[in-house]
Amino acid sequence: MAVNAAKITQASKSNLALSFISLGRERRRDITTFYAFCRVIDDIADDVDLGVDEKQRRLSEWRDWLRAARANESPFAADVRHLMQKYPITPKMLEEIIAGVEMDLTIQRYQTFDELRVYCYRVASAVGLVSIEIFGYRNPACKEYAVQLGLALQTTNIIRDVGKDLVAGRIYLPLEDLAHFGYAETELQDRRYNDRFLQLMEFEAYRARQFFAQAAAVLPREDQRSMIAAEIMASIYRGLLRRMELDKFRVFEKEYALNKLEKTGRIAAQLFKLL
Repeated sequence: MAVNAAKITQASKSNLALSFISLGRERRRDITTFYAFCRVIDDIADDVDLGVDEKQRRLSEWRDWLRAARANESPFAADVRHLMQKYPITPKMLEEIIAGVEMDLTIQRYQTFDELRVYCYRVASAVGLVSIEIFGYRNPACKEYAVQLGLALQTTNIIRDVGKDLVAGRIYLPLEDLAHFGYAETELQDRRYNDRFLQLMEFEAYRARQFFAQAAAVLPREDQRSMIAAEIMASIYRGLLRRMELDKFRVFEKEYALNKLEKTGRIAAQLFKLL
């Protein structure tokens, strides 16, 4: 199953998967298994050929499989349960991620950032909290680091994917933020690019930068080496956020990403810090 998990991870072309290069063989294999679980869960929610009821049924099956072997379960479920036996990972920690994915089945708008924060915590911070158990850490403050970095990464994703999410009928930008800058939801749906939209996006970027700063502030010195994969992710996403800022957030017409050379440079810079 490790081979299948690796294929899922490679196919995702994710920045998260790229950061695994910094890990030793065993932890890289285990984090790849966990990431493949996250992809499988996410793919259920995103499958356009499935109805909401069927998606909920399949996610409910995964809740059962996390706790005990079942007949006709996914062959991959045993690998995920093995992770819970090997590391301090509980079914509840993984169910939090499933709960986040389920929010996409019924929620297409968020009125406030407090509401959105719950979603970001479940789909990103909860992933981070499991990841650090696999990475290994000594200082419990790493848990707060995982929470803050997860919020930083997810808010950056939301900024990047504004246009793509509109195609799916979703708006993750809090509606209270749109109202604050006098930018109507209808303008967003019409992909109206103007000064008010730019101010809105600058505000969202500022929030993301605050989360990045908070994560950096609470990362324990003694765990900087064990969190190298997470720090690579942070560096790549900070670069992505900066690119969008410098380009004035042309998210309706562009798909932002760092190229391979830029990512390689950021990986090398993080590894160099450990010398």
